[in-house]
Amino acid sequence: MKEKLVMYMHAGSGNHGCEAIVNSICRMIKEPVRLISYRGDEDRKYSLAGLCEIISERRFEDHRLAHILYYGYRKMTGDRESFIRYRYGDVLKGAGVPLAISIGGDNYCYENMLEDLRLANSAFHQSGTRTILLGCSVEPDLLSRKEIVRDLMKYHTIIARESITFEALKKMADSSEREEEVPRILCFPDPAFTLPSKTLPLPEGFAEGNTAGINVSPMIRDHESRAGITMESYRALISYMIEQTDMQIALIPHVVWERNDDRRPVHELYEAFKDTGRVVEIADGSCEELKGVIGRCRLFVGARTHATIAAYSSLVPTLVVGYSVKARGIARDLFGTEEHYVIPVQSLKEPEDLVNGFQWLLAHEKEQRRHLTEVMPGYRKRAYETGKEVDRLWEEFSRQPKI
Repeated sequence: MKEKLVMYMHAGSGNHGCEAIVNSICRMIKEPVRLISYRGDEDRKYSLAGLCEIISERRFEDHRLAHILYYGYRKMTGDRESFIRYRYGDVLKGAGVPLAISIGGDNYCYENMLEDLRLANSAFHQSGTRTILLGCSVEPDLLSRKEIVRDLMKYHTIIARESITFEALKKMADSSEREEEVPRILCFPDPAFTLPSKTLPLPEGFAEGNTAGINVSPMIRDHESRAGITMESYRALISYMIEQTDMQIALIPHVVWERNDDRRPVHELYEAFKDTGRVVEIADGSCEELKGVIGRCRLFVGARTHATIAAYSSLVPTLVVGYSVKARGIARDLFGTEEHYVIPVQSLKEPEDLVNGFQWLLAHEKEQRRHLTEVMPGYRKRAYETGKEVDRLWEEFSRQPKI
């Protein structure tokens, strides 16, 4: 059977940003893909079923006895990678495939992901597989931790999706005292800038070309300067839009996981303003379908990175309510600065702060749309370089003996 390129560290398509990354990469590379997914049923439900072979991880929560046995084995032997070998099954048996891609995104921004990232990278190396970290954002402060640097140094290639991460990783590689090879560090825009959109009928109450799209994430509440300021700010923003503009307002979820579900704050906002007749609640859909809705907005205010990427790449003027390096880096690369384009949630002190940010967006709407129209073709073209690089590495490594 022909070997297939492996993608791993994919959490599932209920996060439509994760879905968008895999969808876009599968479309831009030549090789068939085996996707190891934590939630394979989600991937089959949305857009990935026809784009790659989906392999569902074996999850310990579904097999408690296996968890106990592997825990005991790891305790006795110190074989920490055994957990990953169980989860990934046949993919890590035998000599290994030539190349595996860790779907980067912002995985390295979350403390609870770091050990699994290190163990998976190590397990692939033990099986003779070279690894790529692709489309990633990494907080520069994280690179002060030796165990993180040791992990990152095992990748053959790291492709950052924005310049803040790129510069930090370049500094890490350049300062390495290792005698062996250090990773190649590249910087290309997030693959999802190339994601196609799917145009479906718009719901009643959505005025195409005169609707402001709004996305809010429960995650940003973890970074609030004071409890409750995020939702206070969004309510103040919607009140301002209703009172001072003639725009309709579309509330758009982009992640629908049970413990991290945009639909909860989205519905809370809808209930608060539904009687005005000015708000519409957008239902869940695939990443392509949601981009089709976002792309028909006049303006967009969003917290989820890939919701804002859908807006940017559709030439919709956008204000990002961000909390990490990814939002700042992408805005800086697109506009030369993150000032006015990104409001860190940590900086929200009063509800009017978000209103003021939106007022700036409204005042510079035509200017931002014109800028996006000018830069986006070249930006999207550079995003396709990720696919060319993956194809080149596959061609190179598939002809070489395993490491």
